[in-house]
Amino acid sequence: MAGNKIMEIGKTEKYLRNKVEAQGAILLSLIDPDKCALEKGAGIAKQSYEAGADVILVGGSIGAQGEILDQTVKMIKESVSVPVVLFPGNIGGLSAYADATYFMQMLNSRDVYWLSTAQIQAAPVVARMKIEAIPTTYLVVEPGRAVGWIGNANLIPRDRADLAAACALSARYSGAHLVVTDCGSGAPEHASVEMIGAVKKACGKELLYFVAGGVKTPDAAAKVIKAGADGIHVGTAFEAENALPKMRQMVEAVKKEGKKRV
Repeated sequence: MAGNKIMEIGKTEKYLRNKVEAQGAILLSLIDPDKCALEKGAGIAKQSYEAGADVILVGGSIGAQGEILDQTVKMIKESVSVPVVLFPGNIGGLSAYADATYFMQMLNSRDVYWLSTAQIQAAPVVARMKIEAIPTTYLVVEPGRAVGWIGNANLIPRDRADLAAACALSARYSGAHLVVTDCGSGAPEHASVEMIGAVKKACGKELLYFVAGGVKTPDAAAKVIKAGADGIHVGTAFEAENALPKMRQMVEAVKKEGKKRV
């Protein structure tokens, strides 16, 4: 197999890894165009950026596709100077205006569509759009909420850190570059600190690990980073009016805890 090359790490992934190495941890602000489109979404992204967010994610489980996605991404790109990365809910969640996309496999879905068919359909589109693909294993944890329902997930029980770790180890052995555990948008609480620690241990130094869903306060953000995560996704907590003070507090909490690792 001498002629084959291992997939190279792209510009955006290098940025993620360099940020994590320099700061210890990062915060990724998630904009869902189905709930916060166009000017509203761009406004939240700009405030997040001004508060110190390291990345703007764009995506959602339903409705985040087509013209509303493209226009929202374009407006966000005009408002921030950090990478804009897609967090697609399906193959329709791709936009040529983004810097990169999580190229995701929902490893604990019961449906082969989310394990391989969607990726096969999406791959030529990503190549044609010339956006960077970040190989990502996606794990849905209880309660799962909308993404668990849409993805027909075999939800990882909150009290089974060992199952989440086994999934992360599978991702590592299968060539993923990033693991995301998600309790679902608007979940009442984030994954347990025991689960976060176990998943990060399984990921090792090779894989980045981000926690999504239920991270709503600076204290929660600090706990998640202290437990081992390389970064957090924050969406719902930033959608309220006058959220800028909370954005700054959560960024500060992530950076403060992250510095202890550097």
